[in-house]
Amino acid sequence: MKNNLLPVFLLIQLLLQWRIKGQQVYVNNKQLACEVNSTNTLGFVCNSPSSSCLSYLTFRSNSIYNSPATIGYALNADPIEIAKINNVTDIGSLPSNTLLLIPINCSCFSSSYYQHNASYVLKTTLDTYFSIANLTYQGLTTCQALMAQNPYYFRSLLVGMQISVPLRCACPTTNQTAAGIKYLVSYLIASGNDINSIAAAFGGVDKQTILDANEIADDTIIFPFTPLLIPLKSMPTKIDVTAFLPSPPPPIPPPPPPAAQVEDGGESSKKWVIVGVGVGAAALILIVFVLLVICCRRQRMKSKPDQSVVKKMKIDEDERSMAYSPIMSDSKSWSISAEGIRQATGGGSSALAVYKLEELQKATDFFSEENRIKGSVFLGRFDGDLAAVKVVNGEVSTTEINILQKLNHSHIIRLSGFCLHEANAYLVYEYAENGSLTDLLHKPLLDSTKMNWKHRIQIAYDVADALNYLHNYSKPTCIHKNLKSSNILLDNNLRAKITNFGLSRSIAVENDQSQAMQITRHVVGTHGYMAPEYIENGLITPQLDVFAFGVVILELLSGREALDLTAKTVGGEEKEEESCLLYVRITKVLGGENVREKLQEFIDPSLEKGEYPLEIVHSLAQLAMNCVAHNPNSRPSMSDAQIILSKILSSSLDWDPLDQSGSSEY
Repeated sequence: MKNNLLPVFLLIQLLLQWRIKGQQVYVNNKQLACEVNSTNTLGFVCNSPSSSCLSYLTFRSNSIYNSPATIGYALNADPIEIAKINNVTDIGSLPSNTLLLIPINCSCFSSSYYQHNASYVLKTTLDTYFSIANLTYQGLTTCQALMAQNPYYFRSLLVGMQISVPLRCACPTTNQTAAGIKYLVSYLIASGNDINSIAAAFGGVDKQTILDANEIADDTIIFPFTPLLIPLKSMPTKIDVTAFLPSPPPPIPPPPPPAAQVEDGGESSKKWVIVGVGVGAAALILIVFVLLVICCRRQRMKSKPDQSVVKKMKIDEDERSMAYSPIMSDSKSWSISAEGIRQATGGGSSALAVYKLEELQKATDFFSEENRIKGSVFLGRFDGDLAAVKVVNGEVSTTEINILQKLNHSHIIRLSGFCLHEANAYLVYEYAENGSLTDLLHKPLLDSTKMNWKHRIQIAYDVADALNYLHNYSKPTCIHKNLKSSNILLDNNLRAKITNFGLSRSIAVENDQSQAMQITRHVVGTHGYMAPEYIENGLITPQLDVFAFGVVILELLSGREALDLTAKTVGGEEKEEESCLLYVRITKVLGGENVREKLQEFIDPSLEKGEYPLEIVHSLAQLAMNCVAHNPNSRPSMSDAQIILSKILSSSLDWDPLDQSGSSEY
């Protein structure tokens, strides 16, 4: 009998030894399925001889938690220690998305999991275990751990409830301690990170120790907003965020050394004769070219406009406001003649192609009706490549040209070339196969393409990415000022591209982009997208774009227009126009009781029930409502909005309706 028990005893001993010396299992995005309790979603197992230790978390500042004081409050950490280790003041505000180290005490909870305890008071009816874990706490905890350690059923959460928040941390194992490891950092992975860059950011940590600490291989996929344990032999200091920057381009090779001079005087004299002849010929060609330019310019001034082309440009005012068409600014200095475009583009700089009219006529089949996209925009074919050719008669706003020449972003429409012919200007843009977002959302009969939930989240993220670039990375800061669904174009893969920069403003700001501000007396825009401070006071700041972006999100969520006039009469009763504004309706949807039922009614009916994760819809609706706040200071910055959207996008891409058993439905 004893001999039969011996193998079992040895197996138990091996399991206990593994528990003591083994390392932690990477969560691997399993935290997104709240109804599935995987062991690694509940926390890091207590596998160290120590029941507690000094450990570290990472956290990125945002519009709400923007100082060591507020972050310390949220994470139950000492603000003075946070400020000290990150070399910042404990009460000063931090730029958004600043990566911080957070010293905490990590303890073994109930002899099962290591964690650091914080608490959170539910603030809105949209707070869920999912949003608290993945948005508020940025992935430092999981919805599974929250549900396991709180007595409240996930459908019974109420505003004002205080819940326990177990933050994921760990202590070094016996093997790690023997190897000199003294500290473990719970690092939150960001988009674009890989093991090499993470190791470099922490002072060149051995890559293999990171792989071992998380039980992953070199080819394992790591996901944004999931914690990765970083083992350190010494106390960490401020993280080197430059390690996450893209590698600089290779240096330009030096020019080849000059050829050795020939000693023979006869050969040298022949060389100088050849050089002299070449210089003379070049000078003669230059003189002839200048004379031809002068003659052509005089001839152009004498000639009359091509009436056939002018006739094609007589379009009504509605068509002029459609995609690609410029909108005049409130200042005359922003609108000049076609000759001014030549000056704005440097007379045809290398950045833009200069076309002849004959080339554009051939590309568009002489601007035929079959090639008309909309209004004054025609489809053109250039050596097999498609482009959109916009024809502008008379004066044209050069704001768009000046700005687009300086921008380079995959989600901003690209101006590739132009042509000047008599009184007309022809602008050649990148072509977007699926037209505008407004057509696809509000005129589905025009296109059989259907946007599912993941398409919509991707479009919202693309627009946020472009606006964040305009606000924080373009020099000078650019405010689009006319963002709406008709100015968002979609390519063949339903990826978004912002267009129509005719109303945009460039504002020079030295340091803080949040200080970018202008005042105008001439308010121009589209009702339903314009922020209150712009309508009332003519105030132009980046928050103007944030407001319009919130409206676009609401369009993506509901499938309704920003000003939904079809909702003006309900049950035969006339409604006020204000109640037809999407940004007014969302406050009613998310306020009061039965929020989840009202939100389900608000969602685009073309998205059938079960085709979207309602928890994530809640988070997106809350973001949209924050973006359309009446007070511009209450709105998130575009960098904060993009961070939230990147988390929502990551969660949505990993969400599979086939995995849902109905338990996630509210």
